[in-house]
Amino acid sequence: MQGALELQGKQLVVEPGSTAWLDHEWSQEMLHPDAVGWDWIGINLFDGSALTAFQLRDRHGAAVWDGGSFRTQTALRTFQRGDVVFSPVRNWTSPLSQATYPVEWAVRTPSGTYTVRALLDNQELDSRASTGAIYWEGLSEVRDSQQRLVGRGYLEMTGYASPMRM
Repeated sequence: MQGALELQGKQLVVEPGSTAWLDHEWSQEMLHPDAVGWDWIGINLFDGSALTAFQLRDRHGAAVWDGGSFRTQTALRTFQRGDVVFSPVRNWTSPLSQATYPVEWAVRTPSGTYTVRALLDNQELDSRASTGAIYWEGLSEVRDSQQRLVGRGYLEMTGYASPMRM
């Protein structure tokens, strides 16, 4: 990627080989009635591939639904129900909401098992004044099964402070 951005009247050059991130909600569907929230990752791997994975959770933390995909330069693999397993590794409790979030996960997919770790624990967002939700969304690093750093991306977790209502 290359080009230029203008921000507050100042032009910023984006050098060849730069990377960017676009986060956009692509669904307007209602949340499954048994689900209280979701865990979602969107990862750019250093080799140019990309991984997305999610689970919708019930009030006991069990997956109601899961899925995702793995894209390389030449192929796309879409995961089926039951292909993705999120296992919490380390938690963090927010001093603001008292919600406890898994800020490190082991995520098993058909394309591999990864450790997804928050770059900063406190990335909780309080949007009660707009969307009505308190949730966690932030930058994360990704390691492969040998714990080598292989990518970076985003982790989003909802329904930990209170059940999501859509």
